[in-house]
Amino acid sequence: MVCLLAGLVLAADKPVSDDVIVDRVKLRLTTDSIVKGGGLGVDSKDGVVTLTGTVTTAREKSRAGKLAGKVKGVKQVVNSILVSTAVGK
Repeated sequence: MVCLLAGLVLAADKPVSDDVIVDRVKLRLTTDSIVKGGGLGVDSKDGVVTLTGTVTTAREKSRAGKLAGKVKGVKQVVNSILVSTAVGK
């Protein structure tokens, strides 16, 4: 039992790779009912996530940033998403 708990503690401290962070952020954005972020770009460098692309409302932009920030391993979010009412027309 002690070995199992020690293993869990060590696994919890292991840094999350940028590739895993990108995958997790994309999944959160794509499955969110507000963001519907399948078309948004996500990049991560040393845990700093940069979001790019275009959405139709400031609410979508804000929500995308908040969702990305909740992903394990994300240290900072640079939200470079643009808001344009012309998207989707």
